[in-house]
This record gives sequence, C-alpha cells and structure tokens, in this order.
Amino acid sequence: MELRRRDYHVERPLLNQKQLEELGRWSSVTGTHQWRTWLQCSHARARALLLQYLPVLAWLPRYPVRDWLLGDLLSGLSVAIMQLPQGLAYALLAGLPPVFGLYSSFYPVFIYFLFGTSRHISVGTFAVMSVMVGSVTESLAPDEDFLQDLNSTVNETARDAARVQLASALSVLVGLFQVGLGLVHFGFVVTYLSEPLVHGYTTAASVQVFISQLKYVFGLQLSSRSGPLSIIYTLLEVCWKLPQSVVGTMVTALVAGVVLVVVKLLNDKLQQHLPLPIPGELLTELVALGLSNLIGGVFQCFPVSCSMSRSLVQESTGGNTQVAGAVSSLFILIIIVKLGELFQDLPKAVLAAAIIVNLKGMLMQFTDICSLWKANRMDLLIWLVTFVATILLNLDLGLAAAVAFSLLLVVFRTQLPHYSILGQVPDTDIYRDVAEYSEAREVPGVKVFRSSATVYFANAELYSDTLKQKCGIDVDRLISRKKKLLKKKELKLKRLLKEEKLQRQAAASKGTSVSINANTSIRDIESNNMEGSKAKQVSAGKELEDTAASGQEDAKAPDGSTLKALGLPQPDFHSLVLDLGALSFVDTVCLKSLKNIFRDFREIEVEVYMAACHTPVVTQLEAGHFFDASITKQHLFASVHDAVVFALQHPRSGPVSPVSVTQL
Repeated sequence: MELRRRDYHVERPLLNQKQLEELGRWSSVTGTHQWRTWLQCSHARARALLLQYLPVLAWLPRYPVRDWLLGDLLSGLSVAIMQLPQGLAYALLAGLPPVFGLYSSFYPVFIYFLFGTSRHISVGTFAVMSVMVGSVTESLAPDEDFLQDLNSTVNETARDAARVQLASALSVLVGLFQVGLGLVHFGFVVTYLSEPLVHGYTTAASVQVFISQLKYVFGLQLSSRSGPLSIIYTLLEVCWKLPQSVVGTMVTALVAGVVLVVVKLLNDKLQQHLPLPIPGELLTELVALGLSNLIGGVFQCFPVSCSMSRSLVQESTGGNTQVAGAVSSLFILIIIVKLGELFQDLPKAVLAAAIIVNLKGMLMQFTDICSLWKANRMDLLIWLVTFVATILLNLDLGLAAAVAFSLLLVVFRTQLPHYSILGQVPDTDIYRDVAEYSEAREVPGVKVFRSSATVYFANAELYSDTLKQKCGIDVDRLISRKKKLLKKKELKLKRLLKEEKLQRQAAASKGTSVSINANTSIRDIESNNMEGSKAKQVSAGKELEDTAASGQEDAKAPDGSTLKALGLPQPDFHSLVLDLGALSFVDTVCLKSLKNIFRDFREIEVEVYMAACHTPVVTQLEAGHFFDASITKQHLFASVHDAVVFALQHPRSGPVSPVSVTQL
C-alpha cells in the first residue's frame, strides 16, 4: 500500500538536556530492593514459594478434565511410542545396556510432571546428551580395563556395571548443578547461544552420532576413543576394517532402516488422518530438569534433557499439559515391568538403524548453509566454526569453543561499526548518511557524526580516530603545529625581555663609571660622547620595550593565539554535533574519549555538542562526573536537529548566514 504524502508541522522551542528535564519533570527512578521481599516471612510468601517450586499444586486442581484429558491421553501415548525405541537406542549412545534407556524414559519424565513448568516439552533421552554421557563412560571405563586374561575378551557384565555407576553418579551431579543454577536464575546464559550456533552444534552432534553407530551397522569391533579428534580416528578405523564387516548385521540394519524410513514417510503423509503415529520403531523386535536428573540418578538413570522431536509430537497431537508426560511415563513403566525381557536380546544393528533414521531432522540442518550464505555471512561463519569445532574437539570442548568464538565475534563487530557524516534531508528535520542518501546535504558550518554501535573501551579509540578522519582535517597535526608556534612565540618574548634586562643593566653600569672619572676639560668631551651614547641606549631600550610590550599584548589579546593569527589553516566548520542515539551504556574509557574530543576540537576553534542521548546514558554521564564547568547539559540536545539549529545560531567564531538557519 502506497503511503499518501501528508505535511505536518510541530512547533516547539529548541531543547537542550537541561531544558528537556525541566519541561518533562525528570526524576531518577528509585530501585526496588527485591531482597527485602525474599526475606519476608508470611503465609502468603510460603504459599507462593510452594507453588513456585511445586507447580503441579497450582495447575492440577484447575485441570479441565472434559476439555483436555482426551488430548493429553492421545499425546502421551504418541510420545511413549517414540520414547520407547529412542530410550533403548540412546542407551547405546551412552554406552549402557538398553534397559537403562527405559529407566531414563520413566523416572525423570514423572518427576518433571511434578516439578515442570512447561506444558509442551517432552523430557527424556536425547541424542546429543546421550553422546556426551557416552564420552564420559567410555573414557572412564574403557573396554581395555575389563579384558579377561584367558581369551582377551571383554567382560561385558563388569564393564556395564561400572558404566552404569558412572552414568548414575553423573546424573546426580548434573541434577545438583541444574537445581543450583535454577535457584539462582542462571538460565539467562542460553541467550548467548544463537540459533546458528545451536544448529551448527546439533548438526555436528548428529554427524558424531552417525559415525559412532557405524560399528553396529557393520558389526565391527573398534577401539574405545574419547577426546579431541576421536571421531576422526573412529571414522578412519571403520574405513580400515570395512572388509571385516558381518553381512548378516549389515542386512539387518539395512532392512530395519528401510522399514523405518517408509513408516516415517507414511506418518508424514497420513498424520492428519491418524489419531496416533504408526509405531515403526516398535515394529523393528519394540529446575525441573535438574530434579529429574537428580532423582533419576538414584534409580540408575543417565542424564536426560528435552527432546525437540518428541516435544513437537506432543504438541501436534493435542498435548495440553504435563499430564501427557505422566501418561507416557506410565506407559514406559508398564513396558519395563511386563515386556522388558522382550527387549533384552534386541540386536544392536536394529537400534543403530533406529538412531540413524531419527537423525534425519538434525542432518537436514545442512541446508542452513545455503540460506545463511544469502541472509547473513557472519551467522554462517558461526555455524561453520561451531560445526568444525564440535567435530574436531568433541561435544564439550566444541561447545565451549563455539560460545567463545560467538562472543568474540560480537565484540569484533562492535569494534568495527559503521561511522557516517550526516546530512539533512531537504525540508525535514531528519538526518541521514550523506554517502547513502544522495539528497541529504551537510549543513554549512556544522558537522554531524554518528556511530552505529555504542562506544566503549574496545572501540573508543577507533571512534575518535574515525571522527577526526571524517571531518577532513588532521586535528592532531593542527594542534601540534599550533602548540609549536605558541611555544616559539613565547620563547621569542622571553628572549626579548632578557635582552632588554641585560641592556638596561649595561647602561646603568656605564652611566655610573662616567660620573666618577676625570678632569673638567676631558669631562666636557666625554660628556658630549656620553649624551650621544645614552641617547642611543635609550632609543634602543625603548625599541626593545615596544617590541616586548607588543609581544605581551599579543599574548594577552583574545586573537593572539587564534589559528588565523598564527597563520594556520582553519576548519571549514565551526560546530561539531555527535549523534549519540546508538549509545546503550558508557564506561570510563568512553567518558574520557568524549572529554578528549571536546578538548581537541575546542583547540582548533570548533564547538562540540551532543544529541539524542537516552536517559540511562545521561544518568551514567552524571554518575561518571562527565559534566563540569566546561561541559554542561546545555551542550546536550534532545535531537540532532535541535543541536544543529543551536549551533548555527551560536557559532563559535564569525557570523552565520541567516539563510542557513531559515532553510532549516
């Protein structure tokens, strides 16, 4: 829809910061002491804490049975159908017997039903978390520690028992950390995980999962590895031992994989007509998170997390509350109690096929590369660095490296913002970059400078340097030349005063010696010579006094040290306006940099103004003692236009053409 052009007029006086505060009756906001409410003891406070940390007591009494129960039942059964095979398969990723995947699919899910706050996420085994657990169990309890002396085979019973203990202890520790971090509201750290970083990380994790399952697909015996480059060595060993593959295992995995793919395609096609998804995996032999892991660890579970795929299924199949999770956990409990023995001898090739097929969603994230290439190259760089770091350094170190790189990239981007000289768009009070807007014109006699990022210690020096460069004059060199000339003039004045003093002393000593000597006849002659000499000395002294006096007058005169009087080039503008609308905070380095800008430009006879500061920034300027006798709030204006008009009406030197002000 095309916007119709309409003229509007706003009449108001020019406003600097002081006038704006008086007009708007500004007052600082007093902070509330939240810790006082934390220490209050009352019945209402105790009830609020109970409902906060045990939310099931808040929503379960108000649960609308008729409206939501059927949807939660169907959703819970759908999630359980997915949870069962995934629990069995992901236990394999954790290096544990499959039955412990079922344990981890029951206890944590039921605990989340009691303590969870989200109505839609599905808690349970997760591929990435399982791989991280597996890296711990396989590194602390490797196969080499359980070799039997007789035939050099691995004692799997003892190995699995040791790994189960490690996984349970890890789950308890993870739960303790999560509960502690949840109590101090440490969840804000997820804001530092950008979407490209998460996608790159999960894609790399899916590649690691895929490679780790190849030994089960081909029936190979591989060495246990962990740490950086372990996945590369595993892939090389798989390729080296491919001739030793077991054909029966390969066929089993292939058939199971094909069946799973076909069933998933049918589910996608018929999902609108099916009340429950087809259980394809079963057809191929069947703070809240912290407490889930903490209590689950007591029952020999390994750490769990939120599953993206199951959460999507839970919501899409009509799940309304945490009741759906309770239903799925009860279904898993029935399987554990009644049908658990059926899954004891489940071929690992089938589980590996189930894992690989379920990686489809994460592996499809490779398509992000094309979209990010077109949309944002920096986000693509984060994606690629995260992916490569996770592949090479493993999941834990890879994530740390990715987060560090992402934060460094943010700092780097703020160090190189876009700097611009602004011009006025004709017949408006809008100012835009003259390099981007062809109709924007610089206001004669006034430079307007803007940065697209906040100014702080990492880019303050670059801000000052770019400002001086954009102004088209070498400010530092001009100040240096001015100081040299003033110093030279001062030295010349001192030299003249010193010469005058010496000549006066010499004249005084000669006059004394003449009055002491001699007889009368010679006295007359010398007296004549003396008068001539004194006359010369007086005239010379007078000339010296005049020169010194004129030098002193020049030094004291207002125009004696100006650029024009010194014969130096003058800037083609008399005022500088700093558009500080992009500032979100200021630090001590920024304050010092701004003060130096005021000092340097005033040295070259240019007055500096600031404009468009947000109130929190003004408060920080006051707290940092930025304003003083030379820089006041009258140098800070409500908008760039206010500052420009004021600068034209009050130039530092020389008259301003009234046409310029009128045109604004």
